[in-house]
Amino acid sequence: MSERLVELAKRRGFFFPASGAYGGTAGFYVYGPQGAALKRNLIESWREQFLTREGHMEIDAPTVMPESVFEASGHLDTFDDMIIECPSCGESHRADHLVEDETDIDDAEGMSLSAVEELIAERDLHCPNCGESLAGIEVSAFNLMFGTNIGPGSASPGYLRPETAQGIFVEFPQLKEYARNQLPFGVGQIGRAYRNEISPRRSIVRVRELTQAELEHFIDPETDEPPLAGVADVELPLYSAAAQAEDGDVEMMTVATAVETGIVNDWIAYYLGVAAEWYERVGVDMSRFRYRQHQPEELSHYSSDCWDAEVEVDGNWIELTGFAYRGSYDLSKHDEYADEEFTVFKQYDEPITVERPTVDPDMSVLGPEFGSEASDIAEELQRLAETDPDAFEGETVTVTVDGDDRTIPIDVTGFAVEEVTESGEHITPHVIEPSFGIDRLIYTVLAHAYREDEIDDEPRTSLALQPDIAPTTVGVFPLMTKDGMAERAQEIVERLRSDGFTVNYDDSGAIGRRYRRQDEIGTPYCITVDYESLEDDTVTVRERDSTEQDRVAVDELRSHLRSRIVTS
Repeated sequence: MSERLVELAKRRGFFFPASGAYGGTAGFYVYGPQGAALKRNLIESWREQFLTREGHMEIDAPTVMPESVFEASGHLDTFDDMIIECPSCGESHRADHLVEDETDIDDAEGMSLSAVEELIAERDLHCPNCGESLAGIEVSAFNLMFGTNIGPGSASPGYLRPETAQGIFVEFPQLKEYARNQLPFGVGQIGRAYRNEISPRRSIVRVRELTQAELEHFIDPETDEPPLAGVADVELPLYSAAAQAEDGDVEMMTVATAVETGIVNDWIAYYLGVAAEWYERVGVDMSRFRYRQHQPEELSHYSSDCWDAEVEVDGNWIELTGFAYRGSYDLSKHDEYADEEFTVFKQYDEPITVERPTVDPDMSVLGPEFGSEASDIAEELQRLAETDPDAFEGETVTVTVDGDDRTIPIDVTGFAVEEVTESGEHITPHVIEPSFGIDRLIYTVLAHAYREDEIDDEPRTSLALQPDIAPTTVGVFPLMTKDGMAERAQEIVERLRSDGFTVNYDDSGAIGRRYRRQDEIGTPYCITVDYESLEDDTVTVRERDSTEQDRVAVDELRSHLRSRIVTS
C-alpha cells in the first residue's frame, strides 16, 4: 500500500520529493496544496488540544542556535546514530536499520555500537547498494546535527536545532516571568527541526527537515499533580518494558489503573490519555496503535522514563510521539553553563528557621598565596560548604580548581553554621515532554484513511479523512456548464467560502469522475447544482464514504455541513 499511497500523494498534491528539477535531495519534501492544508489543519488541531485547552503558552524561537547551547544540552556528545560505510561503493548506511531490515531483530537501535558491529559480522550482512559484505567493517557514531557559522567567518559556530525543545529551555528565565514564577506551567512550540539522517527513507517518515510540535510542562515534582479525573477512564494500550523483555504483549488498562499500579508516571499517564483521545479524533486507527515504553538502554541522556506512541503502517511500527520525563536535566545543565538562573523561587506557607553552613574566606591570605585562583577557590569553598559541610571538620579542607587540589586551613575559610530565617527556596522544575512528529502523523493519517473499493462496479480510491482535518471540506459541481448552473454553483462556492469552508469548484468531465477526484483527496462532501436547483434552490449533497445523497436547500447548507463536520 505504501507505494500506492506515495503515488497518490504526489499525483494529488499532498507531498513529493523536493528539488526534483535538480535531481532531488534525499530527506527533503515539499507539501503540495492538499498536503499543506492537511498539515495546517493537524497543527491547528494540536494547538487547540495541547495549548489552548490546557492553558499553555506558545513561543516561536530561532531555528539556528549557538554551539554553547548544544554543548550544555549534551547534543554535541550524544545526538548520534550508528553509521557503517561500504568499503566497495562508499555508500553510508544506518547500521541498526540494516540489522533490523535484514534480520528478525526489531530493536537494534537500543544496542551498543560494538553489539551491532558483531551482529553484522555474525549474520554476514551485505551492502544494500552493491552487495559487498560488511562483516568486519567498523560501526561508528555519527552526529546528526547540521552545523553552520553565525556571521562571517568561523568564529561563531552554530547549529540548526535538532529539536524545538532547546528553544524553550534556553528562554526559561524569561518565560517563567510570563508565568509569574508560578508552577506548574507549560510552553509549546511548533516548527522545523533538522537532523542529518544517515539514510532517509519511507518518504516523509524519516526526513532531514521535519516539523515538530513539542510541549514542555514545568512542574514541582513534590507538590504538583496532573488533573487525572478528566482522563481517568481512557483506555491505554500499554506495551511496557517488562512485557517487551518477557516477549509479552500489549495490555489494555485505564489511565487510573496505570497510575495506581505504578506502571506509568502520573504526569505521563495524563498526557497519554489526552493524546489517545486526540489521535482518534484526527483519524488514527486505534486498533493499530500502542504506547511502547523505552527499555533502559533506549532512554535518551535526559530521560528517566519515556513512552512512545506507535502506529502500525504496512506491517511496521512507526513512532509518532515521545512522552518523556526529562526531570531537571535540561534546566540544570543550562543553569550550569549560562549566565542566568534556571530556577523558580518557591514560597513557603510560613517562614522557617534553618541552619545554613557558610564561608567567609580571608582573601588577604588567599590572594597572596594563590593569586588569580583565589576567587575560584572562594567559590569552591562556598559550594563545598553547601554540599558537604562535614568536609570542614578537620584542620584543613581541600578543593579542586582547574584539576588541581588546593588545601586551605579551616581558620582561613571562615566556615560557620548560622541560623537563618527563610521565606522560600529556589527549586529547579522537572519537565514532562510530549514531543510530536507532525510529518509522521500526516503519513499515518493518510495511510489509515486510505481505501480501495468499488462504486457502481468501478474501482475507487478514497481517503476517509476526518471532515475537520480534510484539506478540502466541500466540492461544488454544476451538473453542466449551461443554463445558469455554473453561475449558481459559483455563487454557492463564494457563499460557502465566506462561511469559512474550504471549497473546490470543478466543472471538468463527467460528474462521476469529479466525485472520484474529490474522493482521492479526502473531501467529505460534494454538492451538485442541477436543473432542479434552478427551480427550487435545492442541491444534492453527497457524503464521501457512504456515497449517500441528500437534497438540501441552499439556505440550509451552512447548518447542514456544520452539524456533520462537528459530530463526525
